[in-house]
Amino acid sequence: MELAGSVSGAVRTCAAASLRGGRQVPEALQSDAPGPQPATTRSAFEDARSPPPVPLLTGKATPEGTTRFRDRAVRDRRLPLEHFRPAPGKLWVSSLGLGTYIGPPDAVTDLAVQESATVCLTSGRVNVLDTAINYRYQRAERSLGRGLAQLVERGEVARDEVFVASKNGYLAPDAESKIPPERWVEEELVRPGILDPADIVDHCHAMSPSYLTDQFRRSLDNLGLASLDLLYLHNGPDAQIPVVGREAFLARLEAAFRVFEGFRTQDRLSFYGLATWDCLRARRTDAGYLSLESAVRVARKVGGADHGFRFLQFPFNLVMPEAATLRNQPAGGEVVDLFSAARKLGLGCFTSVPLFQGQLARTGPKRNGLTSAQTALQFARSAPGTLGPLIGQKRSEHLSENLEVAARLPWGAEPFAGLLA
Repeated sequence: MELAGSVSGAVRTCAAASLRGGRQVPEALQSDAPGPQPATTRSAFEDARSPPPVPLLTGKATPEGTTRFRDRAVRDRRLPLEHFRPAPGKLWVSSLGLGTYIGPPDAVTDLAVQESATVCLTSGRVNVLDTAINYRYQRAERSLGRGLAQLVERGEVARDEVFVASKNGYLAPDAESKIPPERWVEEELVRPGILDPADIVDHCHAMSPSYLTDQFRRSLDNLGLASLDLLYLHNGPDAQIPVVGREAFLARLEAAFRVFEGFRTQDRLSFYGLATWDCLRARRTDAGYLSLESAVRVARKVGGADHGFRFLQFPFNLVMPEAATLRNQPAGGEVVDLFSAARKLGLGCFTSVPLFQGQLARTGPKRNGLTSAQTALQFARSAPGTLGPLIGQKRSEHLSENLEVAARLPWGAEPFAGLLA
């Protein structure tokens, strides 16, 4: 069928892009990532299924719970109070978060991700978990969900202490389905009328209300959560604006934000945001540029003053410092850098790729007795206006090295600016 061919072609394109780089660039490249990954082969999807789903966890991150996590870490782990940051919703989040992007969709990686989440949470140093439905073809969400559920069951952490974020927008075949990945989108989404192939943009992205609704339901099931703390539209402006134009994108964004506000009304979602790559850091004259103010206006139109659009995610590191150095975002009657604009508009910022695909861990500068990887993380968590970087980490030696940064005070303006020079 022509339809089947076009859809399966889109899936193949998206699968390759998600693991090679392309437009779908990872949000939390790992410290142990050697570089671009090979495209996933069919054999990766033939791996034995991961363990069965865990029981549903009720609740969500709360001011009381995240304050409890913070106070326990400061009291028992002797961590500096400054390691934790106030976030929208009166929550307290750690200035290091766990990312879950890299890795093949197999049981070995499932276990590694689950163990990483366990170490991060029980160390008292991380209470931010970041994932996406397309990461490792839905298995990243499941791995994270199992790790959190087991800790809650053992009483080592409470659900209301942990801030969990996921993303949707990209096509996300299920690595554990009996349906081959090249047919999954057609059989699971197109034939039931959930996804119109005409809504697929850039061969791998869609943001129609029916599609986003379906993906959110799957994310909750994968994570084993009754409510999600944060849902990002995943690289929506980056994928859509070059194809449909800025005005058409903003119309689509309005429809998507209405869907997200509906999830909030149902108490299944606390906040939503934009996980982006180039669009918010681009120059105002660039074709793919997006004004943050324009997105906030859409949110206010849909949700009023109490709208749920409260978070951003974007790259920031020593090689990609634009969020702190480029004045490209109008806010409050002036043009400022992205961090400043977000602060003026009431949004919290998580940052991605702090190690620049591992390159800064290998060849980056070293400061104040820190390793290159620690210096890069310290730089990212010290940016004025940031909540903290998201870092993927599965090897025990990298976990120990990265988590050690939490015991240090963030840098002040002078040492931070010294590395920007």
